[in-house]
Amino acid sequence: MISHKKLVNGFEFVEVENNSASAKIALNGAHIFDYQRVGEESILWLSEIADFEEGKSIRGGIPVCWPWFGMNKDTNLPQHGFARTSKWTLTNTNEIDANTTELTLTLNHSKESLELWKHKFELSLHVEISDKLSLSLKTTNLDDKSFEITQALHSYFDISDILHVEIRGLENKPYLDALTMKQEVQNGAITFKQEVDRVYQEVDNIITLKDEKRTLHVENSGSSSCVVWNPWIDKCKRMSAMKDDDYKSMVCVESSNAFDDTIIIAPSE
Repeated sequence: MISHKKLVNGFEFVEVENNSASAKIALNGAHIFDYQRVGEESILWLSEIADFEEGKSIRGGIPVCWPWFGMNKDTNLPQHGFARTSKWTLTNTNEIDANTTELTLTLNHSKESLELWKHKFELSLHVEISDKLSLSLKTTNLDDKSFEITQALHSYFDISDILHVEIRGLENKPYLDALTMKQEVQNGAITFKQEVDRVYQEVDNIITLKDEKRTLHVENSGSSSCVVWNPWIDKCKRMSAMKDDDYKSMVCVESSNAFDDTIIIAPSE
């Protein structure tokens, strides 16, 4: 079942329910802010004080960072691009069977986007909701010249305790430590005892997130980089829409094309 819903402030989202799972997707940002298999808790972390307002990003779930990831060279432009705060259109729905539902959301260039980024485009997010959550982000260049993008599906995962989390699948992979801007190589599994903000490169394995309450698997396609992030104590206190101790119950493992893993898209591609 696919339902169109609104909060009292007019904030629109789509709710999907089938025999395998349920999900909630905001039209603002094409932002998936809940996904859970039947009989289980949500795998996505969502801040209890997240903003559900048009034009604002939601803290948690899966923000779509596009057409750039992180800060732009022009620091007056919004961090992580404008897709996550723009109004998307639900362009297709398909209930394949009792266990599987597909949706496509689309964002096109507009007067507002061209003021921030002078390129014409169509961006689509294809979502499949079953006993797995699958997302596919596709960019089409509608301009008469090539453009370059970085991007990420900024997935926040709900965990029991950051001190007991282990991430595997990135052993021996090079990474950029965004806190020191130094290149390093991962030694063993990733664990957390302080702030972590890393962009892993040459990613070609399934990534496993092991928590005390469950094990999750993240598989990338079409990208060779992955961002792993937890803000830890001090940064968490400074961040918007986060409680002081929220760092304990979330970790981000983000499929991305970030830093050196850029994409150049020719006209009509």
